[in-house]
Amino acid sequence: MRTIRFGIIGCGLMGREFASAAARWLHLADASARPEIVAVCDPNREAMAWFEQRVPSVVQATTDYRELLANDAVDAVYCAVPHNLHAALYPDILAAGKHLFGEKPFGIDAEANAVIQRAIDAHPELVVRCSSEMPFFPGAQAVIDFVRAGHVGEILSVECEFLHSSDINPDKPINWKRMIDVNGEYGCMGDLGMHVCHVPLRLGWRPSRVHAELVNRVTTRPNAEGERVPCETWDNATINATVEEGDSRFPLVLKTWRIAPGESNTWSLRVHGMNGSACFSTKSPRQWQFMHYQAGGQQTWQTEDLGYQSLFPAITGAIFEFGFTDAIQQMWAAYLDELCGGDARGFGCVTPAEASAQHAILTAALEAGQRGRVVDVEYPS
Repeated sequence: MRTIRFGIIGCGLMGREFASAAARWLHLADASARPEIVAVCDPNREAMAWFEQRVPSVVQATTDYRELLANDAVDAVYCAVPHNLHAALYPDILAAGKHLFGEKPFGIDAEANAVIQRAIDAHPELVVRCSSEMPFFPGAQAVIDFVRAGHVGEILSVECEFLHSSDINPDKPINWKRMIDVNGEYGCMGDLGMHVCHVPLRLGWRPSRVHAELVNRVTTRPNAEGERVPCETWDNATINATVEEGDSRFPLVLKTWRIAPGESNTWSLRVHGMNGSACFSTKSPRQWQFMHYQAGGQQTWQTEDLGYQSLFPAITGAIFEFGFTDAIQQMWAAYLDELCGGDARGFGCVTPAEASAQHAILTAALEAGQRGRVVDVEYPS
């Protein structure tokens, strides 16, 4: 099995999730390669210490990402830093000759994304992908396969949602995702938008125009000193888009809510069509629902327990449940498979082109929400 040596820039939550996935790589039954984390970088030395204490393969820990990029032992980099740093770090990573797995949204805005895309175009030999793990749940894959098999027929509507509830607490301390200069004007759309755009874009559903309702309900939050300071970014966004396919069109609803009462971390996908419908939600991680319909026939939803039916085979028995950490590992298995020349078993990670298309959608949605009108989506040529 080939070993891909990784450096991590940004040693926060998702960096630790990658380390966990790499540490239990033996969980996968038939992977073409395995990741080995050899270097870490973060301005916070305590964050790096977590890796030094728990990941024996780490031989370099530095607060200067340029030192990590100069390390010939690093083949690829996972960059998990705030949005405002993407346009500076991603091109530098590519210029150093490292493969890149970057966090969403691949730039704080469309202009930053264009900078990143030019760097990608200058290095076609490198494999560059963006993070989005939720579609790797078995139920999500079942819905995708259902659509690809043509069971839906003429589409009536598509909905994809990512709902959090933690920000409903007005006393939750402010973090960088609530600051425009770090998170960007997209607000919740910047951090969650790729999650809801991944599958629609992969299935070819590119909206031609959008309208959006943007909500900033909690306008101040306490800082580290307890003083209430402005929350500058959107809490919730509901994007109502129109997808045109030939002579037909259908609505595409994309929700990115940080204030969704009662929700913990819910991702869902619903597709309704004239011949069939299908849906999945992480609220019921082992099940998906589907319906086949013929003219004059019954309309009957069926529910199937999928258990552990992962895209990349694992040692877990099929009767058991699949979870978030499994989705993270499946996403990484897909990326490493592509690094080795594979096709990620037919469902790869988000491509740079899809990340750019996401920016086009979010840019139009931001303008639509701010101006209260329908806005055409202008995709990069």
